[in-house]
Amino acid sequence: MNNTVIKTNFRFDGQKSLYKGKVRDVYNIRNQYLVMVATDRISAFDVVLPRGIPYKGQVLNQIAAKFLDATADIVPNWKIDVPDPMVTVGVLCEPFAVEMIIRGYLTGSSWRSYSKGARQICGVPIPDGMKEHEAFTQPIITPTTKATEGHDEDISKEEIIKQGLVSKEDYEQLEKYTAALFARGSEMAWQKGLILVDTKYEFGKRDGKIYLIDEIHTPDSSRYFYREGYEERQQKGEPQKQLSKEFVREWLMENGFHGQAGQAVPEMSDDFVQQVSERYIELYESITGESFHKADATQVLTRIENNIKDFLKK
Repeated sequence: MNNTVIKTNFRFDGQKSLYKGKVRDVYNIRNQYLVMVATDRISAFDVVLPRGIPYKGQVLNQIAAKFLDATADIVPNWKIDVPDPMVTVGVLCEPFAVEMIIRGYLTGSSWRSYSKGARQICGVPIPDGMKEHEAFTQPIITPTTKATEGHDEDISKEEIIKQGLVSKEDYEQLEKYTAALFARGSEMAWQKGLILVDTKYEFGKRDGKIYLIDEIHTPDSSRYFYREGYEERQQKGEPQKQLSKEFVREWLMENGFHGQAGQAVPEMSDDFVQQVSERYIELYESITGESFHKADATQVLTRIENNIKDFLKK
C-alpha cells in the first residue's frame, strides 16, 4: 500500500502548468497537449480522502481509454495515447463550464432529494410514486456547474443558456452527444451483465470543434448495477447490488461523515482500503470482460515520469 500515487510533481520540457484536481494531476505541455495522471487518490462528497487506493488510478485510466476508443465514432475525443497504465495524453481543449450528468435510474443523490419531497432535478420534472433505483421512462440530463473547488451545483438547461455558460447551439449538441454516449455505454454494460445507472461527461472545444474530454464510464464517474436479480430486488424492496463508488459514500455516512464543514473524515483501515481496491478491480473486470493485470508499482513514480518523457520525445 506504500506504492500508491498520492501526488506527482514532475517537470517536463515545454510544461506550462500543473493542475491538481480531486484525483488527477494534469500537466499542460506547450498549450497543445494535456498529460493526465490518474492518481490513486479517492474523493467522496467532493472531499479527497486521506489514503490512496492501490491500483485505482490504473483502473480508472484504462477503463476510460477503452471507452474513449469505443465511442470515438459518436464524438471526437481528446485522447492521443496511453504511454503508462496511469497516464493519458491528449489534445488541450477549452472545457465547457458545466458537467453533463445523465441518469437512467432514480438513485444516489437524486433519490435522496426525491425522498425529501423534491419533484424536479435541474428543471426536469420527476413523477410521483417512484421507488428507489427505479428506471426513468427515458434517461434524464441533469447538468451541474463545474466548481474549481467545493461542491458542483445543480443547474437547469435554461439557466446555463441564460447565464451564457454555454451557447444554446453548443448546449443542445452536448445534450445529443450525452444521450448517444449513454446509450452506447448502456448497451456495452448490458452485454457484460451490468446496468449503467448514471454517469457524467465533460466536453471541451478546440478550434471551434467539440471534444469529449476527461474520463468516461469509470467507477468514479458512473454507477453500475448488476443486471441479474435487478427486477427481483426491486420487487422485494431490497438494495441493488452495485459496482460504483457509492459504497465508499455509504461507509463514510455510516461513520458519521457527510461532507459537511467541520466534520472529520473517519480513519480508513488497511482492510477497508484493500476492500476498496478489490472493488475497483472487480468493476474493471466486469465492465471490460478482461482480466486486470497489476502494473509493477515498485518504482511507480519513476516509471510514470520516464514513460511520459519517452512519449514527449516523440
